[in-house]
Amino acid sequence: MANATEPTTPISTSSISIAPIATRSASKASWTAFRALLLRDLTVLRKSLKEFIPRTLLQPFMLVFVFAYVFPKIGQGVGGGGAAAAAFSTQLIAGVIGLAVIFQGIQSVALPLVNEIGFTREIEDRVLAPLPVGMVGVEKIANGAINGLIAAVLVFPIAAIVPATPVHLQIKWLELITLAPLSAITAASLGLFFGTKFEPRQVPMLFGVIVLPITFLGAVYYPWSALSGVKAFGVPWLQILTLANPLVYMSEGFRAALTPTPHMSLWAVYPALIGFSLLLGVLGVKGFRKRVLS
Repeated sequence: MANATEPTTPISTSSISIAPIATRSASKASWTAFRALLLRDLTVLRKSLKEFIPRTLLQPFMLVFVFAYVFPKIGQGVGGGGAAAAAFSTQLIAGVIGLAVIFQGIQSVALPLVNEIGFTREIEDRVLAPLPVGMVGVEKIANGAINGLIAAVLVFPIAAIVPATPVHLQIKWLELITLAPLSAITAASLGLFFGTKFEPRQVPMLFGVIVLPITFLGAVYYPWSALSGVKAFGVPWLQILTLANPLVYMSEGFRAALTPTPHMSLWAVYPALIGFSLLLGVLGVKGFRKRVLS
């Protein structure tokens, strides 16, 4: 038996090989977490299509059904009848697509965010992901933009099926595939901005005081140029005022991309949508950081 006091032989560490520990850069980990959050939201969307589709289609369907089907059928077509009624239906379809996009941006970003920050505090689980807090807000914008694009696609069959008067579509693909994502990003950025500015108890005020004027003054039912006839002291004040409404540029952009009807110059539409998306996105992310970290 070995003596308990017998000295032990030292072990040489030079003969032991230690496997290197794989590490990821902070940026790579952040983008992985970003994609995981986005995939989670898209999975939730896929599982809730039964709620998403009716919510998306009901308002555009009712607008087109009443103005472009019921009114012509009862002899009260907007603009009269014949070519005037067809021109109105054509203008309306483009505006309805813009309306569907902006409503989806608000519904898919602002309303869930108000609850996540307010009642459920679910946002605390999201900001524990290994990425900067601001990137969680950017992910909200990305998810809302995807929802908005899906909403725009779903509205197209309404234009083909519902109207009782002819709808003259003239698709310009370059404008459509650039304006649709830009409009969706602008709408989602607006949703993030609203979601960080309102408490759950203030949601009715959001729709009654802000969303309703945006809708009716968003050039959905008429071209923006028609507002030049609304003047005070020779100044088209309403036309100027509505330039602060992002829905105006969405509606006019879709008119340019889908119809032969008069529309605002694309030299104004593109810069305005880019400017709104950047401004609202920055303000929304800043507001998101402030609300989450406070």
